[in-house]
Amino acid sequence: MKYAVEPAPIHTLAVAGREERFPVNRVFCVGRNYAAHAREMGKDPDREPPFFFMKPANAVIDAERTRTIPYPPQTKNFHHEIELVVAIGTGGRDISVAEALAHVYGYAVGLDMTRRDLQLDARDKGRPWEFGKSFALSAPIGALKRAADIGHPSSAAITLTVNGQPRQSSDIDKLIWSVAECIAELSRFEALEPGDILMTGTPEGVNAVVAGDTMVGAVDGIGQIEVRVEG
Repeated sequence: MKYAVEPAPIHTLAVAGREERFPVNRVFCVGRNYAAHAREMGKDPDREPPFFFMKPANAVIDAERTRTIPYPPQTKNFHHEIELVVAIGTGGRDISVAEALAHVYGYAVGLDMTRRDLQLDARDKGRPWEFGKSFALSAPIGALKRAADIGHPSSAAITLTVNGQPRQSSDIDKLIWSVAECIAELSRFEALEPGDILMTGTPEGVNAVVAGDTMVGAVDGIGQIEVRVEG
């Protein structure tokens, strides 16, 4: 096939212990999925239906290969958000909660990096969050652990340090909406496809980083990533 311009590259993630790589299709993110984080953002943590936003595929950075991210332009408040990441292996629409985990290829540790000042300004004006959340190189993600190898974790410590100092510490069992429930709800609105990524939300303790800071994020049993912010 002849293209009018050079096609965009396929963004991929490492798969732990295997040569093949996971091709990233779309990135869906769950908003305010830990009660304590909802409170620190000034929102009610009542269990209302989850809401979703998206990042582009070029937000994804393979943190196994690239351990730095640039400090992005047009922000003075660049926040870390550590998250459990879910990779979709088989697609579907109107997936039931009971069947949802069968669609999961694997799990990883990731960061939803956020230009918080731009996000909050857009929110307060009733505008989309795009420039606060959905920008290139804003989602460093570690190697995927296949569900076939580790099962489907429902309880595991999730932590983040900055320059060795604790920032975020919780457990994925505190997710307001479980992985299965998020998949089922999302599939009501959009047919999921192989290669889709779901970032499941962040616990409390989000805060700013600056150039030179090193973030280390982990989910027990799944992995750890180390990412440095460059100026």
